[in-house]
Formats: sequence, structure tokens, C-alpha cells
Amino acid sequence: MIPRQKPYRPTVSMTFEQMLERVRYEGAYPTRARAEEAVRAVLASLGRQLTGDVRVDLAAGLPHEAAAILTSETPATEPLTGWGFVEDLSGRTGGTTATTRWDTGTVLRVVAQLAGEKLLDRVLTRLPTGYALLFGRAELTRAA
Repeated sequence: MIPRQKPYRPTVSMTFEQMLERVRYEGAYPTRARAEEAVRAVLASLGRQLTGDVRVDLAAGLPHEAAAILTSETPATEPLTGWGFVEDLSGRTGGTTATTRWDTGTVLRVVAQLAGEKLLDRVLTRLPTGYALLFGRAELTRAA
């Protein structure tokens, strides 16, 4: 039997409104509505990529409204790479891949701040390659 890690104890440090303002500021969005559109699209797509306790723990570290968006989607049967995530989201929203990459990076960097280092490490171990950059981290790989 694999021992379970200690339960994640979130300390949600901002409201959903504050999260939207942070995304608006960091993404240089012209309106709060545009920032909210990005947050909703990216969190719903991320929710399709995460399962199990890491999904639950990440949701617990987000403001209630953001957690509801993250957990509203059924997890996908096939995980997407980081670039596949951006392409899939671009297709769902009708945006360009460049704009979608900007939206994704902006939202996920704020999510990373809320999650903290340890939880973000766990999230990244559950996702295929390419997500670290989306969360604002370098993605290190072993030399072949």
C-alpha cells in the first residue's frame, strides 16, 4: 500500500475578484471581462487535464468561483501535452494560438502563485511535458 501524503491545507489568499484583477494586470487585458473570459477558458481546460487528489487539492487552493470552474469539466481520457493544451483551447475558444498561449500563461502563472511550490510540483508531475513553461517555470529535461 502506498502511503498517502498529508492532506493539502490551502490558504486561499485572494478572492475571485482579486484573482481576476491580478490576471487583468499581468496579462495587460483591457477589461475585467476579458480577463474573466481567459480565466474561465483556461481553468475549464486545465480541469479536463487533472484527476484525483491533485485536482481536488488545486481546487481547494483557489477562490471558490475558480475552483468551481476547474472542477466543472470531466477529465479527458487522453492527456494533452502543453502545446496540445494550447492548441485544443485555441480551437475551443476560436482564438489564435498566440493569443491562447498568452491567456494560458497569464492565468496559469496566477494559479501557480496561489497553489504554492509543493502543490505545483505535484500538479506538474501529473501532467505531460510542456506545462511547466505555461506555469512560468523552466522545464528541465535529461540529456539523451
